[in-house]
Amino acid sequence: MSVNAPSRPPRAAMRGRARPRGRHALLGWLYATPTAVFVVALFAIPLLLVIKMSVSRWPLLTGDQGVNAPANFEKAVDHRFFTDSVVFTIKYTVLATVLLLVLGLGLALLVQESSRWNNLLRASFLIPSALGLASASLLFYVFYSPYASPLKPLMDSWGFTFLGSPNAALFSTTFLIVWRYAGFYMVLMLVGLQGIPADVFEAARSDGATRAQTFWRVTLPLLRPTLALTTVLCVTGSLLAFEQFYILTKGGPDNSTITVVQLIYSVAFQGQNDLGVAAAISVIVLVALVVINALQLRAFRSEES
Repeated sequence: MSVNAPSRPPRAAMRGRARPRGRHALLGWLYATPTAVFVVALFAIPLLLVIKMSVSRWPLLTGDQGVNAPANFEKAVDHRFFTDSVVFTIKYTVLATVLLLVLGLGLALLVQESSRWNNLLRASFLIPSALGLASASLLFYVFYSPYASPLKPLMDSWGFTFLGSPNAALFSTTFLIVWRYAGFYMVLMLVGLQGIPADVFEAARSDGATRAQTFWRVTLPLLRPTLALTTVLCVTGSLLAFEQFYILTKGGPDNSTITVVQLIYSVAFQGQNDLGVAAAISVIVLVALVVINALQLRAFRSEES
């Protein structure tokens, strides 16, 4: 007695099934193409060009003069403001990151519950984030000015200027950044807080946990993904600070507030006009950012595990 083998679907039916899959794949590639073009045009190509510049003699006005590696990196590290700019950028990054994360979390806890007044507070805290950083810097430049500031009488009587000393310039610029971005980080923290199930807090209260114990042992551990995101954003933005210091201090007083990005701009377009050395500093900053962000994500991941 013969056993009939299972019949296979005809080839036409198989081709009919394959066509919708091919169409969906083609449609997916079509949707992804604009994003891919932007990534290649605005990130990949400029990155390759910067790497090429960093290993070439590339004056601003004459262009590529041939490979000279590693001379650009040696000149970058030996630049008289390189170490000072790195130290100042790190100091500013630590100060701005701590203040923004602490204040953002505090504001998020303050307006966590939805009510009429809390909604008004949310909007008030978020309004400065709608202002561009350059516009905010110009606004604070007038506010800090010893000639046009509304605080001029107070500044004259105290003999104090907001931008007249290195520490005053640092803290004044940091105040601008905190005012500008605190609402933004409040929103990120608020999203993370609202993602924590309410049952967790009810269980903690039923176990007799105080508010402080609930915050340290429940809220913060469950908020680690949000803290990781906000820390990476804040550290990256602070390390790449440029507009606020360029507008408020121009690197002064006495070249004490030069950030690394300001140094790149100065080397490329002021004084030296050397795109090769500026590109070398840019590559150093890029590598440092990748390493720092990787260490941050690994630290938050290890704590979570």
